[in-house]
Amino acid sequence: MADTVRHRVDSSQVTKAIQALYAYHNTKKRGDSLLLNEHERISLIVTVWRIPDKAEVIRIPVPHSIRPRTQEVCLFTRDEPNMSTEQTINFYKKLLSNHGVTQISEIIPLRKMKREYKPFEAKRRLLRSFGVFLADARIRRLLPSQMGKHFYKSKKEAHSVNLERKSLKFELNRFIQASVLHITNKGCCYSILVGHTGMKVEEIVENVLAVTKVLTTKLPMNWCNVKILHLKTQSSVALPIYNSSFDNLNKLGKSENPVKKEKSAKKRKAGAEEDGTTTQKEINKPDEEEEIPELVPIEEPSSAKKSKKKHGPGY
Repeated sequence: MADTVRHRVDSSQVTKAIQALYAYHNTKKRGDSLLLNEHERISLIVTVWRIPDKAEVIRIPVPHSIRPRTQEVCLFTRDEPNMSTEQTINFYKKLLSNHGVTQISEIIPLRKMKREYKPFEAKRRLLRSFGVFLADARIRRLLPSQMGKHFYKSKKEAHSVNLERKSLKFELNRFIQASVLHITNKGCCYSILVGHTGMKVEEIVENVLAVTKVLTTKLPMNWCNVKILHLKTQSSVALPIYNSSFDNLNKLGKSENPVKKEKSAKKRKAGAEEDGTTTQKEINKPDEEEEIPELVPIEEPSSAKKSKKKHGPGY
């Protein structure tokens, strides 16, 4: 029987989808010799029932590195006191070497970033040259104005790392070997990198299951909010690996915050009053019975009665 994790993602279905993507990729390689030495990214596409209220970024650790060894990693550092740019670069190269970190291919101090990558075209070349950007936590707040908006549009913003940690290799690998889920409040589909076509099928399956396990708790509104999961490469169609039932949508409705529901009801009622309309509940409300006043006969004054007896009715 196929291995099925708690959130009901069938590993055999994931395996079949990845094998189909590999078959398509190999066919495409034979047709284009330029792609012989290139690997395509494999992404997990998450479609949710309800769009979250706010945007957030979730870092998801995976058991196998999702990036090719040839992919370049860039590290932005602070300018060390009493050191030139070259001395600062050599200082951090030695620091990384002492901790056994070999994935960093370029070190750019802040002074060099300001001087050499100020022109727009230089920033675009920098963006295309590296797959991952890391930044010293001590200068992370200074980088957005230096990097520009294209890094954020491409979802290649620099991840903040603590270069003063004793376990520096573990600190850097958390970002180099982890996948990132960018959640927005403007759409219902999100893409998560789970591997590339240079990996083994079993490795990608394990990465996919690890990502879906994290989604059970980290995704806004948790696993009930997952509608469909697909797998695809950069050039293939999306292959479904999981479809949720309408029961999950019903659970989302039941789990809605009662305070939030009351506020939304008041807001709808206030809007209806401003428009001069009434809600369906008010239309169906039975009319209240009006209270009918009791009729009491009017008595004549006592002086008028005596006058009628004395003079007669014709007076």
